[in-house]
Amino acid sequence: MRCAALDPGSIGRMTASNDSAAQAPSTAISTTSGSQRPVARVSVLLYSDDFTTRDAVRAAVGRRPAKDVEVVRWHECATADAVISSVEAERFDILVLDGEAAKVGGLGLARQLKNEIFECPPIIVLTGRPQDSWLAAWSQADLAVPHPLDPIALTSAIATLARSGVPTA
Repeated sequence: MRCAALDPGSIGRMTASNDSAAQAPSTAISTTSGSQRPVARVSVLLYSDDFTTRDAVRAAVGRRPAKDVEVVRWHECATADAVISSVEAERFDILVLDGEAAKVGGLGLARQLKNEIFECPPIIVLTGRPQDSWLAAWSQADLAVPHPLDPIALTSAIATLARSGVPTA
């Protein structure tokens, strides 16, 4: 299985798991004052067979894609089998799947996960071009971002899905 978890506080260090994230639900809400919006803390699974694509996505999104959204954990996978086992074993708030991945593309994988995983997390697919939006719709993905990757579109997609998981009080 080719999969790795990344702690955003130390990008260079690779770990096999994040014990604190595995013990509790990954979405956490915190506020610093009563007038501010709650901060959605999310864990993201990122699938691509190309490490440069994974690096580009992490760099574009960063730790804080929005003022009220914080990525607390990245979990990278390079194979479809690793994605399936990770999603079955752990809780993720958002899945980002590369539609251009070799062997098993993210579009087919998204459809498989949506059909086979109970309460599948929201999925963002990275499509080859903007004209592939019909494929993204077929895959049952929640959102699609086309290549070349636009950091603003990618952060907006992550923030939108993260906010949709924030309970309203």
